[in-house]
Amino acid sequence: MATRDELRRLASESLVSHFSDLCEGAVIVDAQSRVVWMNDHYPGRLGIVDPSLAIGQPIERVIANSQMRQVVESGKPIMLDIMDVGEESFVVSRLPLRDAAGMVVGAVGFILYDDPRHLAPVVSRYQQLRADLADAERKLAEARRTKYTFSSFIGAGEASTELKQAARRAARTASSVLILGETGTGKELLAQAIHAASPRADRPFVAVNIAAVPETLLEAEFFGVAPGAYTGADRRGREGKFKLADHGTLFLDEIGDMSLALQAKLLRTLQEREFEAVGSNRLVAVDVRIIAATSRNLEQMVADGTFRADLYYRLNVITLNTPPLRERPEDMALLAEYLIELICRQLDIPAHDISSPALNRLLRHDWPGNVRELANVLERALLMTDIDLLEVADLERVMPKVRDSVPAAGSNVIGMAEAVAQAERKAILAALDESRGNKAQAARSLGISRAALYEKIAALGLTADAA
Repeated sequence: MATRDELRRLASESLVSHFSDLCEGAVIVDAQSRVVWMNDHYPGRLGIVDPSLAIGQPIERVIANSQMRQVVESGKPIMLDIMDVGEESFVVSRLPLRDAAGMVVGAVGFILYDDPRHLAPVVSRYQQLRADLADAERKLAEARRTKYTFSSFIGAGEASTELKQAARRAARTASSVLILGETGTGKELLAQAIHAASPRADRPFVAVNIAAVPETLLEAEFFGVAPGAYTGADRRGREGKFKLADHGTLFLDEIGDMSLALQAKLLRTLQEREFEAVGSNRLVAVDVRIIAATSRNLEQMVADGTFRADLYYRLNVITLNTPPLRERPEDMALLAEYLIELICRQLDIPAHDISSPALNRLLRHDWPGNVRELANVLERALLMTDIDLLEVADLERVMPKVRDSVPAAGSNVIGMAEAVAQAERKAILAALDESRGNKAQAARSLGISRAALYEKIAALGLTADAA
């Protein structure tokens, strides 16, 4: 039975023999790049009249454009190349030859084709793969760009204007931003607008909805997975959101839903600007700007011990409060017109308008789902109307009934408006009492802007002493 070394020798000899028979030409040079052998085809392909005169000559004297010396000196193959000889061009391959100790003792070259056009299918496939890769990279880059700017945040009232001014100031910095507000108030839209107006605008914007990712997968989602980290893991590994957002912005939506264990790992990453992928012991440096958002009361969660105080202070460098829709009645007409136009375009239906009575009907609803709920109501109404003008009747079919604010005689039941006013009055007085009259602090604890707090104090008829 032949040994492994003998098999390797036989394979090498057989390979050279088969190539020399099948190819258009073959040549071997020694360690000094002198020709030591040519097959029968080579001299004819190169126009050499007497092949014996080429033996012992430097390869460049025989083939002026040869790269065989480069292969001998570097020990690296040139797997595919086009060599010009006179007016002809050949597709060639060059490989180093090594002895038993691994030392380069020469090189062998083959003429694979006598016409480069034989490579057309290969070149075409390669070019197509490169084009597909470039297209995929372009689409991925577009997906990582923001879709919204500050002009996308519809509103001209005082609360909206104040919020956008504060957000524009935040965009000029690299500090962390914490966006507070009820669901549907446009927190992610605002985060994207901040990124789009920041110096990082041309870098990725990556969003993670923490509430939508199972707790067991969040660490891998954030930091990625090393190749073969666990059974079933991708052998190539997977990059996490921190790596994808490097030099850009990472938006952490619903940050209040994060577990304490993961809060600790996130805090370390924010402090040290480095992380370890799951299953890896290699630290990866990262430069990411954090914008976090939540509809929860993080201050209360810190007090209850369900959110780390040190992480809260790390995130809460700049705080923005997105006002609920019920506090933006002056923006209702603008929002309704914008959403109707957008929905009609998306549904490919004729343009619609909304009547003044219908707008008033929208103002009589408290909108617990905010702008998201408004968009849903308008879309449903547009799909159910047969004319190009939304009327009150169209809205009534898809909206909750308005409760009568005037109680029946002798009844102890109060109207919805009065109930809301009483609840707001009680909450404001409690916040002011807790903050010892500090209105800025009271506004933060209530999750509203200071301007909105002043408006409510005036609207509810609270005296300066009570406030």
